[in-house]
Amino acid sequence: RAAPSEAMRRLGNAGVQRGKAIHAQPVLGQARFVAAGITPNERLATLRKLLDRRSMVKTIEVHSGFSALIADRAKARRSDGSEVVYDALWSSSLSSSAIKGKPDIETVDTTQRLQIVEDVLEVSNKPVIYDGDTGGLKEVFHFTVRSLERLGVSAVVIEDKRGLKQNSLFGNDRLQLLEDIDVFCEKLQEGKRAQVTEDFMVFARIEALIAGAGEEEALKRARAYVKEGGADGIMIHSKEKKPDEILSFMKRYRAEAPDVPVIAVPTTYDISEADLHAAGINICIYANQLIRAAYPAMLDIANQLLADGSSGKVDKKIMPTREMITLIDHASSHK
Repeated sequence: RAAPSEAMRRLGNAGVQRGKAIHAQPVLGQARFVAAGITPNERLATLRKLLDRRSMVKTIEVHSGFSALIADRAKARRSDGSEVVYDALWSSSLSSSAIKGKPDIETVDTTQRLQIVEDVLEVSNKPVIYDGDTGGLKEVFHFTVRSLERLGVSAVVIEDKRGLKQNSLFGNDRLQLLEDIDVFCEKLQEGKRAQVTEDFMVFARIEALIAGAGEEEALKRARAYVKEGGADGIMIHSKEKKPDEILSFMKRYRAEAPDVPVIAVPTTYDISEADLHAAGINICIYANQLIRAAYPAMLDIANQLLADGSSGKVDKKIMPTREMITLIDHASSHK
């Protein structure tokens, strides 16, 4: 009988990790994720290690196993000669809803969302950050954290809104109700109580700028969520076309909280990773670009198939079947 690996011994026995006791917990899907070349506990710790490097954590949205393979394969050489890849993956509620053809109002339940996460974890070794929407009731959020941690997800982000969830990019075109600070802090606290290791992270997504409540309200909430709620970090979000309010917020926030991890999501505004990092942002998430890229590409091919009444012309524009199969087979056997 083979001796258990060091990772399994750490998992199966009470121990100490980052100064906190770890209690034995069964790991959901353990055998499945070992096939991906990494155990849940090993993956779980990766995001904190990336943050410790003090460089920008480049993160991209994925919504399926295949999109995770794309994120893994993506690389580029920048003008300074450096070769860059994505450091982490974002499991987006918007993308998870979009692939099912449903509105982004928490219509896709946690069980369905976690199945998508499992598909991603099976084919990629990168750490995953989970978009937890509002987190639901604090009692429900407790179990969401437990499920995510057992899978090996590194972090969850929940937003401080209440009522029927509305996508932040609508801004004030739809009613955006902010949750009471005390209530949201209780939810954050419940999430932190639920986790077993100290590697798992809970981020508070601040929607004050989206709701038009202003910078002072955003700063007040940032302070409370970290100091009172126990959040490991924050996400500051904006729907504006320019990054000015993000940069203004960061200048003031970094003056009083230099070490709190901060996430930015440059979807509506354009700014370089270098400028975000200079402003104090630690994680840059490209939150929905892959799913948005898929629609025009697929619609173009579908239209051309109809127009031509044959597939000959489109075959020259799309991925060869053999290449697709080989990519999947290679990823499955080499993780």
